[in-house]
Amino acid sequence: MSKRLIVAIDGPAGAGKSTLARRVAERIGAVYIDTGAMYRAIALWAIRQGIPCDDHHRLESLTNHARIEFLPGHGRIALNGEDVSSAIRTPEVATAASQVAAISGVRKALVTIQREIATHASVVMEGRDIGSVVFPDADIKIYLDASTDIRARRRAAELAEKQIQVDFNDLRQQIEERDSRDRNRAASPLLQAADATYLDSSNLSPEDVEEEILRIIRSKTSNGKVLVS
Repeated sequence: MSKRLIVAIDGPAGAGKSTLARRVAERIGAVYIDTGAMYRAIALWAIRQGIPCDDHHRLESLTNHARIEFLPGHGRIALNGEDVSSAIRTPEVATAASQVAAISGVRKALVTIQREIATHASVVMEGRDIGSVVFPDADIKIYLDASTDIRARRRAAELAEKQIQVDFNDLRQQIEERDSRDRNRAASPLLQAADATYLDSSNLSPEDVEEEILRIIRSKTSNGKVLVS
């Protein structure tokens, strides 16, 4: 009998979570949920509304009134009916998203949405606390990591494709600062769940990591089969 499958992929910024989660979801026929994009959407709205990232009350209210939808296509997301897929990918929004994500009220509201999605379909969900907080009973847990330099190079290349030029050293520093905020925040800090499989993608191609994650999924599901709804 098939059942809904939950695959949780956690890790720091730039480790390749979004790319791998999307590819794995396509391979097993599950829904891909980019939780980081959800926090970026809230951060974008806050910036547009001129709400400071330390105004917890207004940010919680903003989140409770936000309408976030994942659109057909690779990593597309809408905020209140507007496709903001490109707008949320700037360094400014990334920095704000890390600060917004540290607010417990914001996290609580978005976690509710994330859990609701998983009640209707098999999902591959990536973020910072999926295996530790959002879905502590996930069927598969992966902690995807890479060195700081590799992650900075990947992010610089990603931004360059979008014609966004950044200074490498500044970007590396931003990633280090974000890592520190994510790991030391009081609300759902970034950490590897005790039962998660650790994967270092520094010297691996996306194809190699994808196959390794699929191997882990096969090894942990009944009779070596991936069971999806």
